[in-house]
Amino acid sequence: MGSTSDKIKGSANEAIGKAKQGIGEATGSERLQGEGVVQEVKGKGQKAMGDAKDAAKEAIDRAAGAAKRAAD
Repeated sequence: MGSTSDKIKGSANEAIGKAKQGIGEATGSERLQGEGVVQEVKGKGQKAMGDAKDAAKEAIDRAAGAAKRAAD
């Protein structure tokens, strides 16, 4: 999965998780609140994975550029 896909899915999971928590609070459903917390945390993890993939790609690109300049 690409970094953009991770970030999009993460944002969606965060939003759905927050909504579930709100609905759970409004209806008094501890189960729905718990599911919401888990889904929100999952979303944050997915977004972090996307950020890490971007950082790794940038580091690789910088290293490749430096190697090319050194070879020239």
